[in-house]
Order: sequence, then structure tokens, then C-alpha cells
Amino acid sequence: MANNRDLQVSVRIGRNGVTDSLVEEIESQLAKSELVKVKANRGVVEGSSERENLFDQIALLSNSILVTLRGNVAVFWRSK
Repeated sequence: MANNRDLQVSVRIGRNGVTDSLVEEIESQLAKSELVKVKANRGVVEGSSERENLFDQIALLSNSILVTLRGNVAVFWRSK
């Protein structure tokens, strides 16, 4: 399901980066649905290693698992 292209991006990371409200929104969506698709807007991070670190940080803060990462888009999972 994580690789399904029908799963819509429901959270965008803007120029403020990872904020408390962003993490709270991801946690809220994970409580309703096991999968959340997150996209980092262009210019938020430079390079693939920074992107990986950003999404790893989000997974840690939201108590979720980074299921897939492709470009600026990641899918997080947490069991209900």
C-alpha cells in the first residue's frame, strides 16, 4: 500500500522544516490511518543524505516507521 500511487500526499514540509505542529499533524493522521505520505518542498533540504536525515528525524519524533523514501516523498507507518 505504501508504494500505491493513489495514496495522496497529506503533509508538506515547508521552509520552517520540522516543527512541533508538523509532528503533531503526522501523529494525528497516523492515529486515523496507518499510512501517511509526506513531501518536503523544494529547497527545504539539499541532497539525498540530508533528506534521509530529515525523514529519519520525523520517524523518530512521530514514533513511526519510514516505509519508503523516493525523492522528496516519504511514507510513514504506525500500527493502530
